[in-house]
Amino acid sequence: MLQDSDFEVIRSVGTAAELLAAVRAESPELVITDIRMPPDFTDEGLVAALEIRRAWPAVAVCVLSQHVLTRPARALLEVGTGGGVGYLLKQRVTHIDEFLAGLHRVVGGEVVLDRDVIEQLFHRADRAGTPAAALTRRQREVLALVAEGRSNASIAAHFVISEKTVVNHLTGIYAGLGLALHDDSHRRVQAVLAYLSSR
Repeated sequence: MLQDSDFEVIRSVGTAAELLAAVRAESPELVITDIRMPPDFTDEGLVAALEIRRAWPAVAVCVLSQHVLTRPARALLEVGTGGGVGYLLKQRVTHIDEFLAGLHRVVGGEVVLDRDVIEQLFHRADRAGTPAAALTRRQREVLALVAEGRSNASIAAHFVISEKTVVNHLTGIYAGLGLALHDDSHRRVQAVLAYLSSR
């Protein structure tokens, strides 16, 4: 599927150790890995992805999982500050256009989380007494779409509102979560992290 689209597959490996060696040798733009890899099929792929985030921050990483596991998603967001990151359920791969679009966003430096993972994470984070609880319902809805990697234009189309209104919502989110003015793409990631870390 990747080869039939506009991605160039430069290496395919079977173990986490081989994955790290391939990243060291090839310096790819994007790594796609299963959360579980040989030999034990536990969390080898996740551990490798976290190491890539730390050691090669410019490399975008997308982790695939069979189940909704919130700990890996949080870990991926919390490690490293460069490069895009994605955490998608394997069932999304069958939605080819959506999956490929998500990979392009990850390569572009964005955060792309599976909507089922977002729902679980946000449900846990959304309780009284946390900074997240200060956000309005619409601000939480906007932030959920930000976590999916949606652009302002896409969010505006989803809610049938103007992009200026989306920007206003984002400004309110940043203020509500106590985020200082920085590069907007970085603040989008920080906003998601701040929300999820407040649970």
